Amino acid sequence: MTDMNTVQKDKLMTDLRVVIADAEELLRMTADQAGEAAADVRSRVQARMTQARIDLASLQEAAVAKAKAAGHAADEFVHDNPWKSIGVAAGIGMVIGLLISRR
Repeated sequence: MTDMNTVQKDKLMTDLRVVIADAEELLRMTADQAGEAAADVRSRVQARMTQARIDLASLQEAAVAKAKAAGHAADEFVHDNPWKSIGVAAGIGMVIGLLISRR
C-alpha cells in the first residue's frame, strides 16, 4: 500500500513538473501579446507557478524525510531483532520460491 502511494506521489510530482514546464512555455509564447488583461493574466499565472514550485519542493522534501525515517526504523528493527528479521526474510524467500516454482 505504501509503495502504491509512493508511486502515485512520484507520478503526481512528475505530472506537476510537466504542467509547470508547459505553462512556462505558454507564457513565453504569449509574451509579445499586448494589453493590460494579457499582462495581468501572465503575472497571475507566473505567481501561481512559483507557488506550485514551492509546494512541489516541500512535498518532495516531506517524501524524502518520510522515506529516510522508514529506512531508519527498519534498520533499528533489524539491529534490535536480528533473528526475527532472518526468519521473516526466510519466510518471504520461501513464499516467493513456491510461487515461482508453480509456473
